[in-house]
Amino acid sequence: MAAQKRDYYEVLGVGKSATEDEIKKAYRVLAKKYHPDMNPGDTAAADKFKEASEAYAVLSDPEKRHQYDQFGHAAFEGGQGGFGAGGFDFNSADFGDIFGDIFGDFFGGGRRTAGRSGPSKGANVRASVQITFMESVTGCEKELTLNLKDPCPTCHGTGAKPGTTPQMCPKCGGKGQVVFTQQSFFGTVRNVQTCPDCGGTGKVIKDKCADCHGTGYIASRKTIKVSIPAGIDNGQSVRIREKGEPGENGGPRGDLLVEVIVARHPIFQRQDYDIYSTVSMSFAVAALGGSVLIDTVDGKVVYDVKAGTQTGTRVRLREKGVPSLRDRNVRGDHYITLVVQTPEKLSKEAKELLKQFDAETGNSLEAAQNADIDKESDEPGNSKKKKFWNK
Repeated sequence: MAAQKRDYYEVLGVGKSATEDEIKKAYRVLAKKYHPDMNPGDTAAADKFKEASEAYAVLSDPEKRHQYDQFGHAAFEGGQGGFGAGGFDFNSADFGDIFGDIFGDFFGGGRRTAGRSGPSKGANVRASVQITFMESVTGCEKELTLNLKDPCPTCHGTGAKPGTTPQMCPKCGGKGQVVFTQQSFFGTVRNVQTCPDCGGTGKVIKDKCADCHGTGYIASRKTIKVSIPAGIDNGQSVRIREKGEPGENGGPRGDLLVEVIVARHPIFQRQDYDIYSTVSMSFAVAALGGSVLIDTVDGKVVYDVKAGTQTGTRVRLREKGVPSLRDRNVRGDHYITLVVQTPEKLSKEAKELLKQFDAETGNSLEAAQNADIDKESDEPGNSKKKKFWNK
């Protein structure tokens, strides 16, 4: 007795109201997963692939899908609807658009809809430049030396020997693509692949230019000036238009993308357009008030500290941060954390004065010794309860 077939919708993992695109997408996933070429010798995968292909062949055809929705598998028994006694007829289904993607990968080709005969933009070139933190704030100009291609002056970019011209590719007829058929598990598949003779250009060069060896381009070292805008941050890029690779068939050049690497600063840290730093102050300035010098990207600034300022206090200098890339007249702020600096060495006289000061302001040096601590005694008759650590 033959095994009972699974529901086609269940096989593809879609609902009965699935659209054509949803059915196609589901089958593409299963076909790539279970294709015999991807699972050589795996009979279970081959069976799943055949089952999925059979389900797709029915559900992708509006007429067959309608019959299946009405009568189920019985609609195709007895040689009806493209099924014969020998089993399912895969050649009756249209798998071309599906396997243009799948088999293009399997057989080394790609699915293309058009040749490369039209103008196309050249590839972008990427480079990097290192600048200082201050240069990122103020902006600067840098020079980069790169190997860049230019059209060969001898052949004017054709790649052909002077006096000759590229000829139409006889293999693809100038289309840049070749069509071939592949016998697969489910029948004949039609595939489109980039022409191996012309590389997709549609032209071949019989007599190559001696200077560029048929490439049409000559590479040379070039120095390019890069204007770094004020406010740029680490990892951001500057685009210089049409300084990349030459275009093809008269297309424009690509762009030069320069990534900016900003060096760390010993004092300043940046977050967005704000700057953060730490400034030390003496205990006397913190207690009595006074002035401290603060380094900013615009130079030194005198800041008046209020009496009684605590360590860790944060102050803000408005518009002393990094300028905005969109408008350099708009700037972030500079936040400074004030920290009391404790002297490491004191003279004998300074120590005595500090002790006198401490005695006048609460005698913190002897506060722990004079605290009323409940002392325990292990002597007999002590009625106080012992702490848990004395148990």
